[in-house]
Amino acid sequence: MATSESLKINCMLRNITFFTIILLMSSCVSKKKMAEMQLTQDQLKRDHDNTLIEYDLYRKQCEEDKLALRNKENDSGTKNKYLQESIAEKEQQNKDLRTELEYQKKTATNLLDRLSDLSIVSKEGAASIKNSLETLNRQSGYIQDLTGTIQRKDSVNLSLVMNLKRSLSDINDQDVNVEVKKGVVYVSLSDKLLYNSGSSAVKSSAEVVLSKIAKVVNDHKNLDILIEGHTDNIPISNSCVSDNWDLSVKRATSVARILQQKYAVDPSRITAGGRSEFSPKASNDNSFNRSINRRTEIIILPKLDEFFELLKAPQG
Repeated sequence: MATSESLKINCMLRNITFFTIILLMSSCVSKKKMAEMQLTQDQLKRDHDNTLIEYDLYRKQCEEDKLALRNKENDSGTKNKYLQESIAEKEQQNKDLRTELEYQKKTATNLLDRLSDLSIVSKEGAASIKNSLETLNRQSGYIQDLTGTIQRKDSVNLSLVMNLKRSLSDINDQDVNVEVKKGVVYVSLSDKLLYNSGSSAVKSSAEVVLSKIAKVVNDHKNLDILIEGHTDNIPISNSCVSDNWDLSVKRATSVARILQQKYAVDPSRITAGGRSEFSPKASNDNSFNRSINRRTEIIILPKLDEFFELLKAPQG
């Protein structure tokens, strides 16, 4: 009997021990899984934070790129506008020349038709017709050469303007103006940029502007430089200058000396002169307009001897 009871007790103890081991193992597994889940959660949080940082950096970079593209688009629009204006002007010149060429060709054709209708032509008449045809051929060749020359000149002017605008892009637009007028390039500089009031001495701060202009003109040695001084209509007289004529000339020669002596522009290319108050850009009826008229213009143009030679039509 005792043995039977002992066996029952031993059996119960084994069962209790078995279940205890099972519970302990289950508890260990749960804690391990919880630890793994916690590590995974921590990693996900770090990944999330890093993603937010990367997103913020990417968003800022996108904003900067968008602003740069907008600025580039505005600059391209200004350049395109100038290019379109230059192309339109060149196309009109070519159209006029083609019209003249067509007229000359029609005249030559009419002469040939008249010649074929004549059964008898005197030697003098035949010689006259021959001379007329030769003249027309020379004029036709001249027109074609002139067309090519104008196209080359327009290309040079366009290159000059673009180079000058790039070089002077950091200067206040109210103090510097670059444009093409009458087929040549004008660089207009305000008097407040270059001089003190009533003085013809160039400010040291303005020499940076003149150095940039000199660099461009030195790259185009086949062009001449005309420097013109301009004033408003307010009379001036002091110990340095006697009147507006005197002031405008001295200001032009001051700029010429700096271009020659400091920036190695060939003086044989330079002409300096003053126009006093007699070539205004605006009426002198208020202080703002008078400030516009007080200026120095650097005009870049073909060499005068070559220019006049170009204008000569073929003889005959």
